[in-house]
Amino acid sequence: MDATITLRVDGEERRLTVDTRTTLLDALRDRLQATSPKKGCDHGQCGACTVLLDGRRILSCLALAVAHDGADVTTAAGLGGGDGAPGGELHPVARAFVDHDGFQCGYCTPGQVCSAVGMLREAEAGWPSHATADLDAPVSLDDEEIRERMSGNLCRCGAYTNIVAAIREAAR
Repeated sequence: MDATITLRVDGEERRLTVDTRTTLLDALRDRLQATSPKKGCDHGQCGACTVLLDGRRILSCLALAVAHDGADVTTAAGLGGGDGAPGGELHPVARAFVDHDGFQCGYCTPGQVCSAVGMLREAEAGWPSHATADLDAPVSLDDEEIRERMSGNLCRCGAYTNIVAAIREAAR
């Protein structure tokens, strides 16, 4: 069964018809040519497909596209660093990843950047994590807290130390 949906992807409204079993990841990559989110494990275990959906981070390989008709989807490409970015400037999180060499092969980087942007918003809103020691105090983004909040995003190259440093800088 097919359904026609509308998604706002990286600021551009896109209308498409998809099989109702199509994941958001497949709709983005295969139908809309938004190749920033990557297909890693296709089981929600690696985080390479992380995007921001209505401002919150999600694993797009686990989301059905039809369930998000009318949603605003932001990929790493939509955060900045290209034709769509104001002045062509990188998003501050992406800039920190570059400055701290928080990537090696780059495959996981778009998902890492989207996840970092989402988790910084969560921390700013005061959402605790499993590593948050004091639930009554403002969230302190120390290395342990950052690692816990980013634990759903894997880097097979092992750039974790640099990723944590990049996020720590972007949080300032």
